Amino acid sequence: MALARILAVWTLALIAPALGAQTYPAKPIRLIVPFAAGGSTDLLGRTLASRLQDSLGQPVIVDNRPGAGSNIGTELAAKSAPDGYTLLMGTNANAVNHSLYTNLRFDFLRDFAPISKVCSFLFILSLHPSVPATSVAELIALAKKRPGELTFSSAGVGTGSHLAGELFNIMADVKLVHVPYKGNAPSVTDLLGGQVSLSFINAIVVLPHLKSGKLRGLAVTSAQRFSVTPELPTISEAGLTGFEAVGWNGLFAPTGTPREVIQRLNAETVRLLRSAEIQEKLGAQGALVEGTSPEELAAFLRVDVERWAKTIKASGAKAE
Repeated sequence: MALARILAVWTLALIAPALGAQTYPAKPIRLIVPFAAGGSTDLLGRTLASRLQDSLGQPVIVDNRPGAGSNIGTELAAKSAPDGYTLLMGTNANAVNHSLYTNLRFDFLRDFAPISKVCSFLFILSLHPSVPATSVAELIALAKKRPGELTFSSAGVGTGSHLAGELFNIMADVKLVHVPYKGNAPSVTDLLGGQVSLSFINAIVVLPHLKSGKLRGLAVTSAQRFSVTPELPTISEAGLTGFEAVGWNGLFAPTGTPREVIQRLNAETVRLLRSAEIQEKLGAQGALVEGTSPEELAAFLRVDVERWAKTIKASGAKAE
């Protein structure tokens, strides 16, 4: 009998992971988006959540937790149970904040398990129509003429929209004043209202405002022109040779989440991202849809953290 009990325990230990993978998920999943509703990360998160809940058979609920350049929501996710029922829509802000902040109560590289890179995306340098500039060269000339007067909004300190502006300041030798917000939505709202002069905005968010004429697009931040707005040059083409600033989104879980759950989430996510529907929908909004293995995202993240650490040091950017 004792031997039988031992064999039963061993058998259960061997098959438990497989059983867990088969039964996961057994309840709703929370996807933490560390930015305000209506922004680019939120839109991507909701698109992914709606498709994942169909394939996983459980609701995937988006939980917006904006603030501190994504750190509030990220810390909440880091301290959540590693059971696969709390996920994080990570961004390049997480890679930046690793160096930008010195008092974080989490370590992004240590505290998160990568699932899949979702997409990378470009920004569009966009002005309020009251700003008298119709090209990058005219904007630079205006900024030099009025140092410290022109302002640029961002989705928060350390976000891609912030560091794109800082890189522009360095390469153009100008002083655009940074005005951080808690997410893309309030940043764009104040730009539309003329409270700030310009912004480097995710294409997903800004395209409707460019088409309506409420904002004026000058250039894109990627190395190549954007197929949806071929009339807009790259900032590099427009005079700041070598300028490039792009962002990314990825799906993460707290470290310690069972490997089988990570693999299940990765398989479903990659399958969805490779669908023609998602490729077309997100591609038209300025996103380069990816879908990677957890290992590929982990390797990419380490490189990105190091790259932004060097940029932050050179720019003198500091958390506010």
